[in-house]
Formats: sequence, structure tokens, C-alpha cells
Amino acid sequence: MNAQLKKGLLDVCVLSVLNRGESYGYKILKDLGEYIELSESTLYPILRRLEAGNCVTVRPVEHEGRLRKMYTITNTGKMQLMDFLADWKEVERIYQYIREGVDLD
Repeated sequence: MNAQLKKGLLDVCVLSVLNRGESYGYKILKDLGEYIELSESTLYPILRRLEAGNCVTVRPVEHEGRLRKMYTITNTGKMQLMDFLADWKEVERIYQYIREGVDLD
């Protein structure tokens, strides 16, 4: 997948994981691993950006003697997901137009 296109989808993918329930970094990576390749060095800046944009909240939780950051989607994050889904209909129309103009044989 084109790197620029993929980059544009990552925030929404992370929000989608969190829309299913509170989670932490490693689990988010694991949940997304089947669908999109994402590294820790990419995920944590995304989570910080989403937190700065009030799309997620973070709370520390002790787990096996260590603090784990738990991320929860906010109403702002849910609205960003809904906006993405509304915009995706336009992307699908553009995709269909491009596909019809390409001879795949």
C-alpha cells in the first residue's frame, strides 16, 4: 500500500480499535496486526497526537508491578471516526472511477 495513503488511515485504525474498548499499546498493535503493518515507533506518536487532539484519554494502570497506559476513545474521537466513514463514500466513488479507467487484463 502507498505510504501516504496508509499514513492517512492509521489514526482512524487506532480509533477504531479503541472504539471497541479501552486498550494499551501492545494490544493495539496486536489487534491491528492482521489488517495493517504498524510498529511501536509509529503507534506511540499517533497515540500522543490523538491525545493532544482530545480524541483519546490516557490513564495509568498498574500491571505486574509496572505502569501501563490505557487509552480510551472520547466523543471527539468517535466523531472523527464518523467523519471518516462519511468521507469514505466519496473515496469509494473516486476509486470506482479510477478502476473503470484502468484495463486490468
